[in-house]
Amino acid sequence: MYRFLECMADGYMTRAVTTVTRQVTMRQLEALFEKYDFNSFPVVEDEKMIGIVTKFDFLRAFVFTTGRMVPDYDELMRRPVAEMMTEAVIHVGPTTYLTRVLELMVSHTTRSLPVLSSDQRLVGIISREDVMRALREATQDAGRPRQGASARTPKRSRPE
Repeated sequence: MYRFLECMADGYMTRAVTTVTRQVTMRQLEALFEKYDFNSFPVVEDEKMIGIVTKFDFLRAFVFTTGRMVPDYDELMRRPVAEMMTEAVIHVGPTTYLTRVLELMVSHTTRSLPVLSSDQRLVGIISREDVMRALREATQDAGRPRQGASARTPKRSRPE
């Protein structure tokens, strides 16, 4: 388990990230959600991350309110992602320890976090599955006797 304490985001993140631009329409976004079965897409412009759009953001566009009882589906589907995306994004850096990544995921109930360089460029994304893989790999030898060590339980000495 101690090995997990040394793991960082860059060792487990996905580097090839599927992104969208702010001009992508809701209709195009729906097709991307269907194709990839991702929960979110980073919104990138000029190689920098400017926001994120989630399935929750997509669904929020269809909320019925007193001012808009029956949203016009076609009109909503023509809207750009820029109108629905979240601009304030919780993110981590490549050298962020996975203990911190895990803490952020749990406290914000998020499935993944973008990994940004110091100049806000998207360099990867780290998911719950990545953290689970790191935990599994870091603890795979836990509970096994060390090579050359006896499998017997050592005798306890009596207190004096």
